[in-house]
Amino acid sequence: MTEPHAAPLDPAGIEPALRPFGASRTLPAAAYTDPAVLAWERRHLFAGAWTCVGRADELARDCTHRAVTVGDVGVLLTFGPEPKAFANVCRHRGHELLGDGMAADRPAAVCPYHGWAFRLDGTLATAPHMAGVASFDPAELGLVELPAAVWHGWLLVNAGRPAPVVTEYVGALDGLLAPYAIDNLRLRARHVYAVQANWKAIVENYQECYHCPLIHPELCKVSPPTSGDNWALPGAWVGGTMDLREHAETMSFDGSGPGVFIEGAPRRTILYVALFPNLLISAHPDYVMTHRLTPQAPDRTEIECSWYFAEGIEDPAYAVDFWDLTNRQDWAACESVQRGLSSPHYVPGPLADNEDAVYQWIALVAAAYLDPAGAIAAQTA
Repeated sequence: MTEPHAAPLDPAGIEPALRPFGASRTLPAAAYTDPAVLAWERRHLFAGAWTCVGRADELARDCTHRAVTVGDVGVLLTFGPEPKAFANVCRHRGHELLGDGMAADRPAAVCPYHGWAFRLDGTLATAPHMAGVASFDPAELGLVELPAAVWHGWLLVNAGRPAPVVTEYVGALDGLLAPYAIDNLRLRARHVYAVQANWKAIVENYQECYHCPLIHPELCKVSPPTSGDNWALPGAWVGGTMDLREHAETMSFDGSGPGVFIEGAPRRTILYVALFPNLLISAHPDYVMTHRLTPQAPDRTEIECSWYFAEGIEDPAYAVDFWDLTNRQDWAACESVQRGLSSPHYVPGPLADNEDAVYQWIALVAAAYLDPAGAIAAQTA
């Protein structure tokens, strides 16, 4: 890939977001509304970082290889002894080996154009009618491999400019999630939402509870909106915690649950983190909820919301219904924000003193607009 370059935004409009907390401003409207900015983000912030493409076990189910798009880059995932990622580009004349979203269950990925076949380790297996070509060397024509890593069960892929090694990228977040033993939890519910808002506006909303008293009365009954703290620790992520009220043992309408807790997980706090660029993780004493964001347009984002529980939960509705309502309250707010951002009268505004995590997120994005590799490197140092 070519070297990253600055986003198609006026640097003077980005600079206020990088001022110290308390003096900063939000991002300019074009960051949320301009198709050229989203195209740049897909290449440099999604393809160019460790993007979550889903749960490794789900992606591998009933197939040996699967095609996905990471940012704006087609990727072929293969599932041998360990998941691997390759550019979804045949080494002959560039045809895709599989269409986006398709999967196949066979020992090799076969190009449907001329029949070149590639093993699951990316090496070239067969190439019809090439035996008579003097310069043909199968060893030099394997698929282009891309960095991939399984982290707490999620498959992360870096389809662009090399990001820091994954352990540096996730940094301290790895230890914060360790008590939840997420690899051992089981998917029990999933909702997919189509939200008419920019992906960054959704993450910003996730990073604060300043809005909770006005739009989340159910949540405020089980968690004080002013509780908890935000972290400033190494890694390309932002987040913190909230506390449960004295009567509550989990996040549900009445604060009760079936009493099947994740062994070793904190019992009185909820962890909320956003792993850059697209994975939001909410860890509770008895379940873990995630939101995986895929931008579809400047004003449209697909959100895959998943709930994972320990064994012994008979009915996950106590958590799923609570968060489905809370999610929809958030989506309505984010869609209103998007309409406001599209107004010719929008001017970037200041942040409140309890929006420090929003500030961290906006500052990370703003720095990445000016220098994608440098911003991520600084976050992981």
